[in-house]
Amino acid sequence: MGGGVTLRGFGWRHAGRRAWALRGVDLRVERGERVLLLGPSGAGKSTLLAALAGLLPEDSGEHEGTIEIDGRSAAEARERVGIVFQDPQSQLVMARSGDDVAFGLENRGVAADQIWPRVDEALHRVGFPYHRDRPTAALSGGEQQRLALAGVLVLRPDLLLLDEPTANLDPAGAALIRAALTRAVDADTTLILVEHRVAEALPLVDRVVVLEPGGGVRADGPPEAVFAAHGDTLAAEGVWVPGREIPPRRATGPAGEVLLTAEKLGQPSRLAPIDLTVRAGEALAVLGPNGAGKSTLALALGGLLRPGTGRLTASPELAGVDSRTAPHRWRAPALTRRIGSVFQNPEHQFVTGTVFDELALGPRRTGASEAAVRDRVTDLLSRLRLDRLAAANPYTLSGGEARRLSVATALATAPRLLICDEPTFGQDRRTWRELVDLLADLRDAGNGLVAVTHDAEFVAALADRTLALAPPAVAQR
Repeated sequence: MGGGVTLRGFGWRHAGRRAWALRGVDLRVERGERVLLLGPSGAGKSTLLAALAGLLPEDSGEHEGTIEIDGRSAAEARERVGIVFQDPQSQLVMARSGDDVAFGLENRGVAADQIWPRVDEALHRVGFPYHRDRPTAALSGGEQQRLALAGVLVLRPDLLLLDEPTANLDPAGAALIRAALTRAVDADTTLILVEHRVAEALPLVDRVVVLEPGGGVRADGPPEAVFAAHGDTLAAEGVWVPGREIPPRRATGPAGEVLLTAEKLGQPSRLAPIDLTVRAGEALAVLGPNGAGKSTLALALGGLLRPGTGRLTASPELAGVDSRTAPHRWRAPALTRRIGSVFQNPEHQFVTGTVFDELALGPRRTGASEAAVRDRVTDLLSRLRLDRLAAANPYTLSGGEARRLSVATALATAPRLLICDEPTFGQDRRTWRELVDLLADLRDAGNGLVAVTHDAEFVAALADRTLALAPPAVAQR
């Protein structure tokens, strides 16, 4: 058995980027250790996990130094390494749950009579609540993540890499994933975890490694020692150090006129019919467990999904000449000027080759002059700490950077109403505060804001009103 990891002067620079994502990393992780990898957003945490997993092809960038897993290169050791990403849908490939877990075993030529016993064992270890015939499309986010974890554990990896596996989950779903990890990971499996929910992650680990932005390792040791020596500095730089205060709530004025009215708005099996209003100058937080239909509601409110039941009506102030037409029937340029949408998965809304062009696309489509486009893009790049990435490909950004870019693209056309699906996931403490301030400025200027979120701190800091959804089956009882 193996699982030991050695990095000597390791660095990686994505193709087309001037700055190195990682550089000068020297690190040794022994077999069976549990390591929490920390650092501000953009410090290279996800890049390091991808490198360990052998997921950085030679032609996709430049590297220096070495990575060894049990004395072999990451590419050679790939079959002994498992990785779980923050978005479970990116790892689910089959229509039935059991087939999905069996997929890796079949690819590796495991004997047929061994496959299903191993699948059932893996599903049991992660606490999967259904039979293996359960459709993957019918699973909540937390259930999908447990299934993705089972699909990795069934391969019995020596090294398990976890890249924010609870980022898109409600608190209950996140707790179930942590419990599954505690129960399901063998004692001799090496674990390296990236997680912004530091306090919740600490019971899973016995060591903390802090990456230095720009290169190297800043701190390495037991959690208590690392936070005692570096906690204040880390908090100032954006790490969610346990025990540090959350920024206070910003005061707001009274809500303005109604922008949207939903009457019995729903989608069969996805969103129970609901009545609500969205007002100018107000931040509405949509809460509820995974599977309650929050993302479906966000798509409908954003004019990106035709209502399955009921109707959605925009006020004349928001709709202009389209006041007699439902938002999902508006032409794209008109919709982007009036309602901006931030999707749950940032990469689903990227369509250009550079960060600058991504931000410029919306204003250009609305007919803005190039000078106005340049000024708008420059301002957003600066406010969201993306200016050094203007020429980068959006698909090479870290999770936190991609989320800030997706928010910025929605803001680029200065919409009257902004619909955000998990706007703060993947953010360090500093960029979290900057996003909250940016959204608060938008609301305080009289624009409407609807945010689907599991982030209790975000709700406390910004929300003027909350709407709690229950899963359709529960809501209709």
